[in-house]
This record gives sequence, structure tokens and C-alpha cells, in this order.
Amino acid sequence: MESLESIRQNFANNLSSLRRQSGMTQLELAERLKYSDKAISKWERGESVPDVGVLKYIADTFGVDVDYLIESEHKARERESAETIRVKTRNRTEITLISVAVVWLVALTVYVTASMATNGKIHLWLAFIYAVPISSIVWLVFNSIWFNRRRNFLIVSILIWTVLISLFITLMPVSAKAWELLLLGIPGQIIVFFWSRIKVKGKKVK
Repeated sequence: MESLESIRQNFANNLSSLRRQSGMTQLELAERLKYSDKAISKWERGESVPDVGVLKYIADTFGVDVDYLIESEHKARERESAETIRVKTRNRTEITLISVAVVWLVALTVYVTASMATNGKIHLWLAFIYAVPISSIVWLVFNSIWFNRRRNFLIVSILIWTVLISLFITLMPVSAKAWELLLLGIPGQIIVFFWSRIKVKGKKVK
């Protein structure tokens, strides 16, 4: 039976190896587990081991079982796990890109069909303008589910400004004060900034 010290060291080595193979930084893994990067660093140095619930979540994240995390020898399984992680990450990225492409396909379809029906009498090119914030929403959803949630703050910022710019472009021909809509982006950006700080400080530091 292995000692607690051996289990801690095995877990440290396995966690570090799986994280690197998946292409994640300590901060990205911390975001996914809702812990601080300091906690991840302590685990990878063998100073502590998380509780069973967190071990199970880590195992599920990397596509292995809990035993794998504390075993000292599993080279064949490690290679298989690394490949599984790479395939899963690639598939998720491609699904996200396909979903964004669907948004632009819909925008193009609206433009072409409406242009044929109206002989180009209305500003159909606005379909492409609004496809940008809609694409941001799709990106935000998939990033929240599968990727680094800290990136959400950047995506939300992009969403705020693209929505405001889209509205500005739409209203510009009929209102000289349409540019004032852009002022709403300033408090919106401030809110996102402080929200990002709250999220970071709110993490567990076990």
C-alpha cells in the first residue's frame, strides 16, 4: 500500500502531465475547476491533494478515472488519454467554428432571398452587421461550456461594442445623435472590468 506522500506525488505528476498534454495553463485549469491557480500549483508540487469530489471532477475533465490520477505507472493509458483530450478539444473547437459559420450562412441566406424579393430596395447588408454580435453570443455560449471561462470577459466586451456599433450603423441615417449610443459602452466596459475582478477573487484557494 502506497504512503500518503507517494499518493500526493503521484497525483502531482499525473495532474501536471495531463494538464500539459491538454494544452492548458494552471490558470485555465483553475478557471475550469473554480479554484485559484495557487491551489493548482500546490497540487502539482505535491503539497496537498484535493478532496474526493474535486478528484472526480478532475478525472472527468481529462477523460480518465480517479485511480489513474494517483497511480504511478500507466504509460500506455497516459498516451491514450492524451490523444483523447486532443481529439475532444479539436472537436469542440470545430463545433464552435461550425456554429459561427451557420450564423453567417443564415445572414447570407437572408440577404440573398430578401434582395431577390425587394430588388435591393432596403439595406439588406445590415444582416451581415448583426451577424457579428450574434456570432459573439454563439462564441460566448460554447466558451462557457467547453473552454477557458476567463475569456468570457473579452467576449462580453466584444458583444457589447458590436451590438452598440450595429445599432449606431442602423440608426445613423435617421438620427444625427445615433453616435450617443456608443457612450453606453463605457459604463458597460467598466462593469465587465470589475466583474472580472470579482470572479478572480472569488475562487477557492484550498
